[in-house]
Amino acid sequence: MGFGAFFKTLLITFSAALVTYNVIISANAPLKLDFPGPNNPSLLDPVIKLPNDRKLKLGSSQKRLFHTAVTASDSVYNTWQCRVMYYWFKKFQNQPNSEMGGFTRILHSGHPDEYMDEIPTFVAQPLPSGVDQGYIVLNRPWAFVQWLEQADIKEDYILMAEPDHIIVKPIPNLSRDGYGAAFPFFYIEPKKYEAALRKFFPENKGPITQIDPIGNSPVIIAKESLKKIAPTWMNVSLGMKKDSETDKAFGWVLEMYAYAVASALHGVKNILYKDFMIQPPWDTEVGEKYIIHYTYGCDYDMKGKLTYGKIGEWRFDKRSYDKVKPPRNLTLPPPGVPESVVTLVKMVNKATANIPNW
Repeated sequence: MGFGAFFKTLLITFSAALVTYNVIISANAPLKLDFPGPNNPSLLDPVIKLPNDRKLKLGSSQKRLFHTAVTASDSVYNTWQCRVMYYWFKKFQNQPNSEMGGFTRILHSGHPDEYMDEIPTFVAQPLPSGVDQGYIVLNRPWAFVQWLEQADIKEDYILMAEPDHIIVKPIPNLSRDGYGAAFPFFYIEPKKYEAALRKFFPENKGPITQIDPIGNSPVIIAKESLKKIAPTWMNVSLGMKKDSETDKAFGWVLEMYAYAVASALHGVKNILYKDFMIQPPWDTEVGEKYIIHYTYGCDYDMKGKLTYGKIGEWRFDKRSYDKVKPPRNLTLPPPGVPESVVTLVKMVNKATANIPNW
């Protein structure tokens, strides 16, 4: 394809994607799904555990592979996290109980970087200047729209992950029968913000409880469902950002609310899987979890006491490495620090010790 034809296609794609979310919502009928309840006793409360028949399928020889996708900028900050994440992805990809298929870093800088050969990468275009209004996360749904439209994705399911995720054991496909599998976030509260959300999820779409307390990550979802959700997710995100009241209410989690709304608008419900991941330092044990999400800083004194909100004598915080990647062989936490934090630092150290040209 010539450059002119490619640019024309990209322009058409972008123009279509920027149609207001109202148009996209009205043009796409919700998916028809069954929900847990007294008329469907085989389904247990999704907030607590997996349905019984899904547990049986986890041991089945028939694999339902999912493709792991991570959006990122070309910043030092995002790049070192992606390199660590991909190192551990490869370690667990082909182990027993894994249904992990391929991997893609969706790089929304608009141009290749020096890590294209190290990490499988799709280059997406960023939003036009000024559209994100300084909220760079708005590039995430737009990057997914481009990837889903243009990439040849072999797997039928997608795991949306983030650069600051470390996989700690093989991940099976936790979704089933039209349900996604998602981690429930305590700070995503649709009932609390019903007034703001009704601007984007009108009453004729159902009760506000149809909106799950999730973001877009971690989520395992059928590829065809995500293809329907992604344009709506992008346009709801843009609509929320333009609405000053909603923007103020949701702040840095605005794009998470937008995904939850988009999923509900398309009738895609989720198994709310608490064991999907942990978030140190608040979660202290790895246990049977699949992912460590190191979004919070970990600060401790030398007696192993958490000093959250105050820089500790020992600390690990990803934000300390926004301009330069962390050095190899980070100092381990002092005695008394929880297992989750110790495991996190050991896994970062092992990755950086083995990644070439760190």
